[in-house]
Amino acid sequence: MSDAFVAIDLGAESGRVVAVAVDASRSSFELHEAHRFPTSSIQLPSGLHWDIGGIWREVVHGLLLVAGWATEREITVRSVGVDTWGVDWSLVDQSGELLGLPHTYRDPRNHKAFEEVTATISANEIYDISGIQIMPINSLFSLAAQVRQSPGLIQAAQRLLFIPDLLHYFLSGKMINEATIASTSQLIDIRTGSWSHRLLDACGVPPELFDETVPPGSVIGNITKRVAGESGLGRHVQVVAPTSHDTASAVAAIPAEPDTDWCFISSGTWSLVGAELDQPCLNEAAKQAMFTNETGVGNTIRFLKNIAGLWLVQQCRRAFASRGQSYSYDDLTELARLAEPFRTLIDPDHEPFAAPGRMLKKIDQFAIDTGQLVPETPGDYLRCCLESLALAYRKTIHKLQSVLDRRFEVIHVVGGGGRNELLNQMTAVATGLPVIVGPIEATAIGKALVQALGVGVLDDMQQVRRLIGKVIEPQRFEPADSSDWADATARFAGLGVSQARPSP
Repeated sequence: MSDAFVAIDLGAESGRVVAVAVDASRSSFELHEAHRFPTSSIQLPSGLHWDIGGIWREVVHGLLLVAGWATEREITVRSVGVDTWGVDWSLVDQSGELLGLPHTYRDPRNHKAFEEVTATISANEIYDISGIQIMPINSLFSLAAQVRQSPGLIQAAQRLLFIPDLLHYFLSGKMINEATIASTSQLIDIRTGSWSHRLLDACGVPPELFDETVPPGSVIGNITKRVAGESGLGRHVQVVAPTSHDTASAVAAIPAEPDTDWCFISSGTWSLVGAELDQPCLNEAAKQAMFTNETGVGNTIRFLKNIAGLWLVQQCRRAFASRGQSYSYDDLTELARLAEPFRTLIDPDHEPFAAPGRMLKKIDQFAIDTGQLVPETPGDYLRCCLESLALAYRKTIHKLQSVLDRRFEVIHVVGGGGRNELLNQMTAVATGLPVIVGPIEATAIGKALVQALGVGVLDDMQQVRRLIGKVIEPQRFEPADSSDWADATARFAGLGVSQARPSP
């Protein structure tokens, strides 16, 4: 009989409830996607919030579907765990009640708080303590925004829970802070793994809101009687904190060869480009390049940089839909394939692109401000986004090699963005490195198999990665010589954010 581990995998655009069944011999596994749903944000007078009640309702429905599937297949569901995007948090009072809807990291209020905090504590000091890329989306600044907007809410709170911690609380009735998600907050001292009182003081939040973090694979407890009744799962099902940050889950699922010097791109709404290290890298070059040191499974460090990612494509698709042009992602990729190469390039990290809405107009404005042709067709816009992402990957990987004084042999691409074969091939050509894609379902697989580690079904991360390599057959994309890409690289290097005026 197989054991199943349920992965609640929440991204910034959609969520899924996936069961991963590991066979009795521990030599294979299979995925069953029980439920997929949008993860919606809502604009309220207080700001941009996650519809956490709606997300929870969909999670419970997904668990109900898993219970039915497991019963039919005579599979034992052993545990359930959650991962999400990073940095976002919630507050709970002394009675265990949620204090308001969590704000999203794209809430514009963070920008003012960013300016205020960095006026009182320097960016250098923040990085020296946290080892984290300094961005307005980070919890350090969103908490400062909360203190500025409604200090009474902070005063009424007993605990701060990051979004996966909150859902683990809903599942088990117990509150913890898991290490990989906590490490995205810019509130952890990267050298000690403990909360930094200096950074908590900087954003005005008392340390009593936090517990010591627990490592991925920690058993939190059993699901509550209420959850068992609503979902049809038995009370024996445990809640296990997996790698609760989605990138940590994805990196845990990379089937890398032990003797290969590899880097990774976790490709989704965000692109996370980096390498797995045994200890933080905090040298001057890392600080100047603003690479992030986040906690991974087994006390590893995910040394990486955030790039805008397929958010650009998602926002273009929404803009087309608002014009009455409905395209699937496959449709858009094919249009991009047929479009004129290198017509328009953008800097994916240009600040106005980070805010939702008006993406086509923002791209138009960037093209005008940098003396390029404005895209005319959906294919033009999509080709612009994909080529620009591939060039951003090249730039980041070259900087990563320089900072670490290493030369990578291969790029592992994991996550849903790996489905875009055009982007994968562009990445191979732009970087000059082979690209190995898979697993596409890396976050679900990584999260589920870390749960299997936590309950003792698997022994260690080496076994996890060997198992994944045995089951998943990756795609490989080879680099090719292209003078056009060399010319585009030179053009891209001149498209700094400072050259483009912010879009109105």
